[in-house]
Amino acid sequence: MIMRRLPSLNALRTFEAAARLGSFTDAARELSVTQGAVSRAVSGLEDWLGVTLFGRDGKRVTLTDAGRGYREEIAAALDRMAVATARLVTARAQTPLILDILPTLAMRWLIPRLPRFQARCPGIEVHLTTSDRPLASADAFDVAIRRGPHRWPGLHGTRFMGERATPVCAPSLLARTRLDRVSDLARHTLLHADTRPDAWATWLAAHGAARLRPAANLRFDRFYVALQAAQDGLGVAMGTLPVVDQELAAGRLVAPFPDRVVVGRSYYALTHDGPRRPEVAAFVDWLVAEERGSGRRGPST
Repeated sequence: MIMRRLPSLNALRTFEAAARLGSFTDAARELSVTQGAVSRAVSGLEDWLGVTLFGRDGKRVTLTDAGRGYREEIAAALDRMAVATARLVTARAQTPLILDILPTLAMRWLIPRLPRFQARCPGIEVHLTTSDRPLASADAFDVAIRRGPHRWPGLHGTRFMGERATPVCAPSLLARTRLDRVSDLARHTLLHADTRPDAWATWLAAHGAARLRPAANLRFDRFYVALQAAQDGLGVAMGTLPVVDQELAAGRLVAPFPDRVVVGRSYYALTHDGPRRPEVAAFVDWLVAEERGSGRRGPST
C-alpha cells in the first residue's frame, strides 16, 4: 500500500485561498472563518512543511519562492479534486428514465429509433423494460406505452401514434404462392398472436372474407414472434403500421394488399399525474415529434 504523507486538507485549502487572494483577511471572508484561523492554519502548514510560504510585512503578506511553487501544485490538485467530486455527485444525482414498453413496439419501433432520442437529449440514461401487464398508478416507471383509448386511473395518457393493420409476409413466400386477391389467403398459412386474438377475424370481416378458411393456422404467444415467423416465410401475419414500417422499407416483409387496412387502436405514452421531470417531458415530446416526423407513409409492396 502507498502511504501518502500529507498535511491536512483544511490547511491546504486555507493556504491556497490566501495565496490566490494575496490576503489573509480576504481568505477568511471566502472561507467563512476568522482571520486568526487563517493565520494559524498557514503557520501550522509552514511548521509541518518546515518552510516559509509567506513573507509578512505588517498586514501585508507575499508569497515566497517556495510558496509560489507550492501554490501552483496545490491549486491544480484542488481543481482536479473539485472536478472529480462534481462529476461523481452529478452522476449520482442523475435519475435514469425508466420505460415500460410493449414488447413488440419496443423491439420493432422504439429501439431502432432510440439513437435519435439520445442525439436529441444527450446525457439521459434510459432503463427499458418490456411488458404488457396492466398498469397502476403505484407502479415504478416514468413513461409506459400501452394501446388505448383506455382508463388508467392516476395516470395521464398522451396519444402519439395510430395503428393500421394489414397482412404482411416474406417476399419469398409470394414467390412460391401467389397472393393477388384476398381470396388467395385460402392457399396460405395464417399466423396468429395470442396477444391480438381478433386481428385476422377483424381484417377479414372488413374486407368481405369473414368465412375464409386458410390452408393452415399457426399460433404464437407473442405478436413479435408471429411477425418473426412471417419474416422467416412460415406464413402470413397480420402486421401493423408503423410497427413494421422498417421491415417493409428494407424489403424483409411485404404487404400484398397495401390499400386494404383496418384502423386499430392508438398508442399512448402514460405518465404519473402531477408535475413531470424534465427527462420525462422530453421523452414524451420526442415520441410525439418522432411520429409526426415519420409522416403517414403507406406500406411497401
